[in-house]
Order: sequence, then structure tokens, then C-alpha cells
Amino acid sequence: MTVAPFTLGRLPTLSRSTVDRQETLRTNPERLRARWPDAQVMLLDKQLRTPVREGEAVLATRKALTFGEEPPADAVFLGEWQGVDYWSLPGEPEGEPEIVEIPGSWGMPEEAPRVDGELWVTLRAHGDQLDDTAAGLFTTAQALRVWHRQARFCVRDGSPTHLVQFGWASKCEACGREEYPRTDPAIICLVHDEEGVNGSHVLLARQPVWPPGRYSVLAGFVEAGESLEGCCVREIREEVGADVHDVRYLGSQPWPFPRSIMLGFAARADASRPLVPADGEIEAALWVPRAEVRAAFEAKGRPVPILDGTSELILPGNSSIARVMLEAWAYAERG
Repeated sequence: MTVAPFTLGRLPTLSRSTVDRQETLRTNPERLRARWPDAQVMLLDKQLRTPVREGEAVLATRKALTFGEEPPADAVFLGEWQGVDYWSLPGEPEGEPEIVEIPGSWGMPEEAPRVDGELWVTLRAHGDQLDDTAAGLFTTAQALRVWHRQARFCVRDGSPTHLVQFGWASKCEACGREEYPRTDPAIICLVHDEEGVNGSHVLLARQPVWPPGRYSVLAGFVEAGESLEGCCVREIREEVGADVHDVRYLGSQPWPFPRSIMLGFAARADASRPLVPADGEIEAALWVPRAEVRAAFEAKGRPVPILDGTSELILPGNSSIARVMLEAWAYAERG
């Protein structure tokens, strides 16, 4: 039987979306204003939390007319789904919210305000628990809000800017220069050993600031003038001293923390060579057998002993493409 190289078995959490962005409507204010009375609005507070219905996987949106007869100046058009336009606006929980703890994607509880059966949650901790429509809207709204905070002044002359195209561009009030939302490309690479098609061990590492036992695959930002494949080779050599080859693309995921897109790759390396973690950046790096990665998935967020009990392993949270990559590798045939 021929064994194929592993591929992602499902979409990464924050890549899910059903909404048609309807780009042409951003420059058609008459049509958008005419559709405003039937539109829905999602709110984002200063901590980038949005309300969801408690116990459900959907956003707790508001009727657009709650905010006026036409879109306010700071309203952002997100797109259309099933005949309904969706927008985002700044907003805060009303009254005296109760602060409760809810499960988070990274295996750590998150404090969330609760008001009238709604929980105000973050994308990073709760995005995996939302349906496809809600996940896509939340990811887009957060990416734009973060960019708005960073685009208040012109990069050419430092003059103030104002938003145009319903949140999808900024315009300098002095020189008229337009700027559009920026995304920083970053690679994230699953490195496995050279045994068989898909290897028998995967290279995992941890940063010093992570909770004890948390390991993930390696990632880094693409530098100017660098190819994505070249970035994989450079970053992994810099972070753990491993030389990789056979770099291949797997898939991507928006990561608006603050404004990245994660470009997923797989690569191979010689597991017999010693690893050299980058001082101050990587606390530990190790090769983990497939069976122990599977055991960590089955533990559902609880730490599991690995490597004869010399280490513990907690996998990346459900909102990260890293988890989807590791899942695909762990349950692939070695060949």
C-alpha cells in the first residue's frame, strides 16, 4: 500500500467562514444604507470581546436600527450571509455584569462578563466553540479593529486619518493617501523525522512564557525579501538548530493577534542531530513519538507524561492551526 504525505484533515478554526464579504458594496454607500434597517451588528468591547448566547455557538448580535437610521461613522461592514448584512461596532456590556469563569481554548479558564444570558468572550479562547458564520465574523471584526487602532496617523506625513469604505481603508486628512488593512505573514512548520513518508517523531518546542508542559510546532515571521520556504528553513535553524528539507505547504489561518496570517508547512529533519534551543526564545525542544502525541490528544487538555516521564505535554489550543497540523500528523500513516 502506498502511503501519501499527511494533509490537514479539517479547516483550522479561524479559517472557517460562510460570509460573503461583498467587497463592491464598500464603495456603494446608497445600497448599504438602504439595507441597514434589516442588518445585524456584532459588538466589540475595548478588550476585543463580543457577546455570545450562553450555551450556544452563535453571536448575540443586535438589530442595526438600535444604533440609528443609518450606519454610524465607526460602523464596519463585515459582509452578507443568507440575505442579511453584518456589521461591527464598539460596545460594552451594560449594567453590572457578573464575572464568570469559562473554559478557554488553551486549557486555561477565561474570565467573561455575563449579562442577561450573554457571555462576552475573546476570539482566542472561544473561537473554536463558535459555528462557522460566527467564527468568520469575529475573526474579521477583530482584525479590522486592531488595524483601526494602528492606522490613526498617515505613514507618509503623520497627519490624522479617518476611515473610509466602511472600515476597509483609512485616508489621510492632509495628503489624501489611502491605506488598507495590513497582514503580517508568518510561517508555522511541523517538522518530523525522516523515517517513512510521515516520520515517527515530531519536533516540538516551548517558549519560556508558556504554561508548564505546553509545547507546539515552530513558527516565525517572514522577513523582507524572503520566500515562505526560505523562512521555514531559517526560523527552524535559528530556533532549535535543525536543518530542514522537503518543505511543503499545508494550509493557512488568519491570526489577528494582532495582525498575522499563519501559513502552515511540513518539513523533514534528521532527528539524530542534537537540538540547540535559541537562548531566551526557546526554553526546550524535543522529538516526541507519534503514540505520545496521540495520548496527549486523548487527554483533552490534561498534561500527559512523555519520554519516560522526563517531560509533560499539553498540546496547542483548539483555536490554533498548530493543533490541526499536529492532529493530521498524529493520525497519519507512517509508511
